[in-house]
Amino acid sequence: MSLFEVLARFNAAHPWSHNDAYAGFVLRHARAVRRSGGDVAVDVGCGTGNLLERLTQVFPTVIGVEPDARSGAVARARFPRADVRVDIRSFGDEPESAYDLLVFVASLHHMPVRQALSAARSSLRPRGRLVIVGIAKETRADAFRSSVSMVLNPLIGMVRHPRRATHLPVSMEAPVAEASQTFEEIRDMASAMLPGIRMRRRLFWRYTASWSAPR
Repeated sequence: MSLFEVLARFNAAHPWSHNDAYAGFVLRHARAVRRSGGDVAVDVGCGTGNLLERLTQVFPTVIGVEPDARSGAVARARFPRADVRVDIRSFGDEPESAYDLLVFVASLHHMPVRQALSAARSSLRPRGRLVIVGIAKETRADAFRSSVSMVLNPLIGMVRHPRRATHLPVSMEAPVAEASQTFEEIRDMASAMLPGIRMRRRLFWRYTASWSAPR
């Protein structure tokens, strides 16, 4: 059995969501938007609602957008409240200047990136903020971070999920897609559409980005 197969078996027994590593990044931006007066946050690809739960502690109005019916139904059942709405639909047909915070966590690569960024730009209010935790197609430039992530992944899995799992958590069972664009391709596209966007490669096969709409 190869080392990769051993790691894969171990990781399956101690699963954890790599998106959780960046919850703090998202929430720092969320709190900054709230302090500046923002009151509507949208989580695009909200899944079963883990991030929604955290955003409700920051914003008075939180909206989840989830195209997967099963995951969206779980999220809806979690929040039978007037201040949280879960839309089971695709992102794109959004009202103009309606949101103060838009979050894409491992969801942007599931949709046409240019169209999604355009919809995000038009739906943000002045001084609203776009926050992305994204997945890109790997290149040689990602080799070092990927290697470090492979070493750290089972260690964090053991800490976060010490008991051997027999199946994935419901929050990790939503359909997934492979990224078709590299970090450089996404960066070039985003920089042209959203001047001033800040993007950075990260560990655990992720990149982060943030952009504030002009006043």
